Amino acid sequence: MSFRSFFESDEQERERLAEAPEGSSCHSLSQLPVTIREWPQDLIVALPWAALGRSDHHVAVVPIRFSPASRPEGPGEGLLRKRYTGAWECVVVASDHPQYPIGGHRLSIPAAEIARGTKISI
Repeated sequence: MSFRSFFESDEQERERLAEAPEGSSCHSLSQLPVTIREWPQDLIVALPWAALGRSDHHVAVVPIRFSPASRPEGPGEGLLRKRYTGAWECVVVASDHPQYPIGGHRLSIPAAEIARGTKISI
């Protein structure tokens, strides 16, 4: 007897992200390993912007509110639950980036990007 999984595997997620146009954030995320598998709410997460080639600046955030991605409608759609979809509303808690200062600045960060960040312990 074999069981069919209703959850996207790590490899399926990487393949889905890699289908995005080369040079896009999603395509770049497909090249990075998932480093945070736990629910990231209230963790301190250093964003992987340098690894994505987006910025040489360092920004750390605390995810505070999750917004799930909308599910596609139609026959056969949405049967496989995708990993790391949606976005997190985050508060900047450490930054050397001039556009994203500390002190209540909020960012919306894709869940796939948070999952590939670095958990910071203090």
